[in-house]
Amino acid sequence: MDKDKIWEKFLEQINLRVSLITFNTWFKGLRLLAINDKDIYILVPYLVHKNHIINNYLDLVEEIFLEITGVIHNINICLEGEYQEAMPKKNMNSPNYDVYQASDDEIDNFVQTRKTNLNEKYTFENFVVGDSNRFAYSSCMAVAQNPGKLYNPLFLYGKSGLGKTHLMHAIGNYINNNSNLKVLYITTDEFMNEFISITKDSGNKEENLNYIDLFKSKYRDVDVLMIDDIQFLGSATVTQQEFTNTFNSLYYNDKQIIICSDRSVDDLKMFADRLKTRFNWGLKAIISVPDFELKVKIIKNKIKSGDLMMDLSDDIIDFIASNCGSDVRNLEGAITRLYAYSAIMGINHLTLEKALEALDEYTNNMLYIDNSINKIMLVVANYFKLSVDDLKGKKRSKEIANARMIAMYLCRTLTDETYPRIGLEFGGRDHSTVIHGYEKINEDIKNNSELEKIISELKLKMSE
Repeated sequence: MDKDKIWEKFLEQINLRVSLITFNTWFKGLRLLAINDKDIYILVPYLVHKNHIINNYLDLVEEIFLEITGVIHNINICLEGEYQEAMPKKNMNSPNYDVYQASDDEIDNFVQTRKTNLNEKYTFENFVVGDSNRFAYSSCMAVAQNPGKLYNPLFLYGKSGLGKTHLMHAIGNYINNNSNLKVLYITTDEFMNEFISITKDSGNKEENLNYIDLFKSKYRDVDVLMIDDIQFLGSATVTQQEFTNTFNSLYYNDKQIIICSDRSVDDLKMFADRLKTRFNWGLKAIISVPDFELKVKIIKNKIKSGDLMMDLSDDIIDFIASNCGSDVRNLEGAITRLYAYSAIMGINHLTLEKALEALDEYTNNMLYIDNSINKIMLVVANYFKLSVDDLKGKKRSKEIANARMIAMYLCRTLTDETYPRIGLEFGGRDHSTVIHGYEKINEDIKNNSELEKIISELKLKMSE
């Protein structure tokens, strides 16, 4: 029986004998490193794994391996870095079966892939640089070359789709390729969900403490932590406190922290002051909307690097840059649409006229795509001679309440944001408040020509 079969059978058996949460937490991510007639070597990611398995499950692990192999083995639980000294040399004369020993490259690739969550396709080399993102790009490169020593924390911000996540992954991939530092990329949503799941009371105090220790080890025993979409942490007070503790642990141990947001630190209204103060300790770098020249470069780079082979004329590229929004995803979507249209219609040479025809519906939808919640609030506030803070605040005068409901209605109809996300932007209001505002305006507009006119004027202003 080869090592893969042995390990597969072990996981099947351990899964049957422990609870699902225990299996997923302590065993699912482990790796069999080596096996011979006397010893078994298993790789675990954190010290808390090693201690917990040795203290609570070692007898069970030995028993299962005995059932599978018919041999009593010494079980060696190894942390990353321990396995090279712990594992024996391959013994080709093993009386029972040959040693299996993972190669260094195999182990390193496994550890990196499982721990980092990085997408290898995002690098500094394929990031298109222009005036709107040059400072952010240079800041990220400096951090990648000197993690924990320059610009800590690094706070990247700007509207969605401008390349913030690309730069975060580029930093992580650069560090992975040029050092032995431990890197972890995580979204705020994943951080929150994991924290909530491990803090649920299972009724077993010791088990709860073990899960919490595991959570802390995962996020604090790294050299570089990158957390995306931090704005979603706004309404999660308890999780904010845990992230503050994680931040402190990393920062005071000279570990690099990189934070990504769709708004500036000052606009994180629902964050505790102590956390916003920490975000201001390092360097803040904004990625702005790309200008026409940068959008042209992005489009040409996408065409050059894409799998779909097709030339687009400068006239078509200029049209896309001028009419398909500023979000990089929108630009890429327009190119994909042209490729698909040409393939379906059997067009070998795409003219500007045919490109306009292919993108007609796409460009008509740009009003929908380009209107972020922040832009809608700004346009509505200016129209009614109010401030954005009035719309987000708790004032309930008839004038402000009406403007607020109109803004909520427009956010729901002109973006693909959910009711909870819209409520978060409007001062942390409950999603039911947004639903009420949307439904009221949606009903009133049917019988109120003046309101219909106001909605039309606001949409026109947002297309300017």
